[in-house]
Amino acid sequence: MRQRTWVEDNRRLVDTLSNGRLGYVWVPNTGGPGYISFNRYYFAQQDKEGAVINERFNDGGLLDDYMVDLMTRNLRASLTNEVPSGKPMRLPAGILDPKVLLINEMAGSGGDFFPWVFRQQNAGKLIGMTTWGGLVKSSTHYRLIDGGSLTTPDNAVFDPIKNEWIAENRGVAPDIKVRQDAKSLFLGQDAQLQRAVQELMKQLTAKKEITPPPFPTPAKGN
Repeated sequence: MRQRTWVEDNRRLVDTLSNGRLGYVWVPNTGGPGYISFNRYYFAQQDKEGAVINERFNDGGLLDDYMVDLMTRNLRASLTNEVPSGKPMRLPAGILDPKVLLINEMAGSGGDFFPWVFRQQNAGKLIGMTTWGGLVKSSTHYRLIDGGSLTTPDNAVFDPIKNEWIAENRGVAPDIKVRQDAKSLFLGQDAQLQRAVQELMKQLTAKKEITPPPFPTPAKGN
C-alpha cells in the first residue's frame, strides 16, 4: 500500500506540475511485474503529450528492450472515432511524444540495461544518478551439503557495434545529474522528478490535433 501510494503521489505530482500535459510511468523491475506496471500506466495515459518514465530502484530481471521498443514508435495511422464528438485515435497505441527516464544508484542488472538501451535508441534523456553497475547475470550452479549455495557470474552483455562491455562496474550515467538529499525527501520534495518535468516541458510544443480529411463526395449519376 505504501508503494502504491508513492507511485500514485508521483503520478499526481507530475500531472499537477505539467498542468495535465505529462504522464508518469513507474517500472519497478524488468520482469513480469515491471511489464505489468508499464502496460498499466503507459497505455492508460495515451492522451498525454509526454511522459516521465521512472526506473529508480529497478531491481532487474530480464534485459528490457521490449518496453523501449514500445516507447520509440512513430505515428503510423489514425482511426476515426464513432463516439459522438470523439477524437481520432492514433496508431500505434501509447505515448508517442517526448519522454525522459529517471535513474538512480539503486537500479541495477536489468535496471542498468534499461537506461542503456533507452539512450541507445534515442528515446530521451536520462535524469538522476549513475545506476548500480551490476549487469552480469549471477547463477546458482553449486549447492552445498549444508543447504547453502555458491553463485557464479554468468552471461555478460556487450555492444557489438562499439565492441565494448555494457555498464558492468560502471553503471549508466545520466545526461542530467540530479542528486537526492535526505532533507528534501523528508520534506516531500523529489528533485529528480521535478527536474524531469522541467526538461519535458521545454520539449513540448503546441498540441497537434489530428483531424480526418474530408470524406469523398460520391460521383453523380452512379
